[in-house]
Amino acid sequence: MAETYALILAGGSGTRFWPLSRDAKPKQLLNLLGDTTLLNQTITRLEGLIPKENILILTNELQIDAVREVASELPKENIFAEPAKRDTAPAVALGVGLIAARDPGATMIVLPADQLIDDVANFHDVLTDAITTAQQTESLLTIGIKPTWACPSYGYVERGAPSALAPVGIKNIPHDVTCFREKPAPELAEKFIKQGNFAWNAGMFIWSIPTVVHELELHAPELAGFISQLMESDDIKATVADKFSKLTPISIDYALMEKAAHVLNIEASFDWDDVGSWVSVAKYLDDAEGDNKSNSPLKVVESHNNIIFTESKQTQVAMLGVSDLIVVQTGDSILIANRHQADDIKKLVALLPEELT
Repeated sequence: MAETYALILAGGSGTRFWPLSRDAKPKQLLNLLGDTTLLNQTITRLEGLIPKENILILTNELQIDAVREVASELPKENIFAEPAKRDTAPAVALGVGLIAARDPGATMIVLPADQLIDDVANFHDVLTDAITTAQQTESLLTIGIKPTWACPSYGYVERGAPSALAPVGIKNIPHDVTCFREKPAPELAEKFIKQGNFAWNAGMFIWSIPTVVHELELHAPELAGFISQLMESDDIKATVADKFSKLTPISIDYALMEKAAHVLNIEASFDWDDVGSWVSVAKYLDDAEGDNKSNSPLKVVESHNNIIFTESKQTQVAMLGVSDLIVVQTGDSILIANRHQADDIKKLVALLPEELT
């Protein structure tokens, strides 16, 4: 069996979680849920599936020191910083090139650093079947999440019939992908849910290095050329510094997944949450009177449906006659927002002094 590697993408900004998140410490580096960061949880989730020496993390220059501190159990050389922001396709191509330079026959999984998954056993089962399929077929695989509501903020994957390429003996059968649908309007998302053959695109990909390089040669030759340069380089850091910032910014879905010949989707049998906003975090906070959620001691009078998060977790909060608020307190800032505008917090961040972003 080919060696298997994991590339964790950990360079996001996480502006929806201001004031707790900052440019140098975004969502994946925060202890939002539990005692460890989402990045820690992503690494731990791979135990027993991918050797630590085969786990690579891609971040940016602003966050690399914090990532190295969080991921101290990984070899230092496995943590790389993109020299410029170039969207997911160049980032993934960089990961492909780094792995291909070590093992051109490897199998590779790509994972976001900021998702919450508690069911590790089923996560391993799904990824193992995806890895087996990638190794035995010339296919690119995605992991889909069964939608629980018509979310307009996710990309969708339209699933076709069970694939004839599925290897014998696997439990999680891949389906052919009919097409990818970008973030739909709410009405169209409702139609997707009623149709029943759509999955949320979780941003998890599995493929063999030979297959993904071949598909990139066909559909994204600029990225394929960059990978070839990395594989032939005597100084990978210098090559990345010289070539990466010149790559065209484009998402991996547009650059590759929507064009490749054989794309398969396995629907996840594990729990999943991308924890995309303070409203998502509220599901994991303590319940308080009046449908309020808080991680700190809370007293309320005639107050309903509020979300309270304090950095100290010990601050006494009292609310009188207010509803539908998000209140987040850190050592230097306080956010007060309408919970129905949680996705717009990034608009506030653009107005703040640089030392608070």
